[in-house]
Amino acid sequence: MNNINNRLRSVSVLGSTGSIGTQTLEICKDLDIKVSAISGGKNINLLENQIRLFRPKVAAVRDESLAKILRDRVRDVSTKILSDQDGICEVATNRDSDIVVSAISGVAGLIPTVEAIKAGKNIALANKEVLVTGGKLVTDLAKQKKVQILPVDSEHSAIFQCLKSSSSKKDVKKLILTASGGPFFNKNITNFEHITPEEALQHPNWSMGKKITIDSATMINKGLEIIEAAHLFDFDIENIDVIVHKESIVHSMIEFQDGSIMAQMAVPDMKIPIQYALTYPEHIQNKNLKNNLDIFSCQNLSFCEVNQDFFKKSIDLCKQSFKNNLASCVVLNAANEKAVELFLNHKIKFTDILKIIEFSLEKFEFPDIIRFEQIEQLDNKTREYIQNYI
Repeated sequence: MNNINNRLRSVSVLGSTGSIGTQTLEICKDLDIKVSAISGGKNINLLENQIRLFRPKVAAVRDESLAKILRDRVRDVSTKILSDQDGICEVATNRDSDIVVSAISGVAGLIPTVEAIKAGKNIALANKEVLVTGGKLVTDLAKQKKVQILPVDSEHSAIFQCLKSSSSKKDVKKLILTASGGPFFNKNITNFEHITPEEALQHPNWSMGKKITIDSATMINKGLEIIEAAHLFDFDIENIDVIVHKESIVHSMIEFQDGSIMAQMAVPDMKIPIQYALTYPEHIQNKNLKNNLDIFSCQNLSFCEVNQDFFKKSIDLCKQSFKNNLASCVVLNAANEKAVELFLNHKIKFTDILKIIEFSLEKFEFPDIIRFEQIEQLDNKTREYIQNYI
């Protein structure tokens, strides 16, 4: 047994059946970390398997009808099966857990993560929408509850690790997020409207969930990551840059005031930042991870600016939303999530995703948000408006 378990007794996983969730559970198995509670989506076959393997005290799904099926299937197991938002929040606040992995896709992960913070749980954050839509409300709450938010996104994990080398934030001039460029970087933009969901889901480097893969194809994910980094590291958004690094070996960098740059490098494997969030502050060996970086194979690492208008627009829309206020970021995120859903269902064109985001930002007013309930209300209002418009 690894010595990490002397400190980390148990984990709760929000979104255990998704890409990040399943990899998290694999790491828990590798490192003999107890899993106390899990929540999943619609894949109850996988959720049943996870329940039988890890025997958590609590498991939850959002749909009560699926929960009934699951209860019947695992009646021979002591795991309590819950449903709805309350059930997922019970997973998030499970008293046996030391850390909660927030891996529910989209804004649906906000409230369970907030409840986990209120309960004093450290957060391994794989859901960028929590900070995009919750912003300072989330970070202030974390400070109040003395909760650590440990980034799981490879880019933010890299920045987090690089920043540890600095004695003061004043030493840092820039945060530099790297982007693979997705499947369409340098593709002729005149062909963009003919891109199919199947083509957009073919990411060249990473294996991820559908929503984040489409976000990578539009590069809206980089804009969202800029917003997340601004909140996570309390950094001026004007000093957060994005550069394209197609090899996905350098995961991000920081530039110091003296002009020197520090980078974090690793193979493109999400298990590395997931494990680091769980084992922080240690980098421990996991013999089941065959992911050592062969430095001699890195003969050509390329870097270039984001130089196409379509991708620049994605990033600019996010930056401008951040400068507006939190409500603007809520509208931006809701519009993007709804547009991605419509695109995946073949209801709109690939190029319509940014058009819907821009249209929504023009149509909505942005009141000051002081409560998490207001975020949910504005999110729902934005989605309904887009659905009716389409």
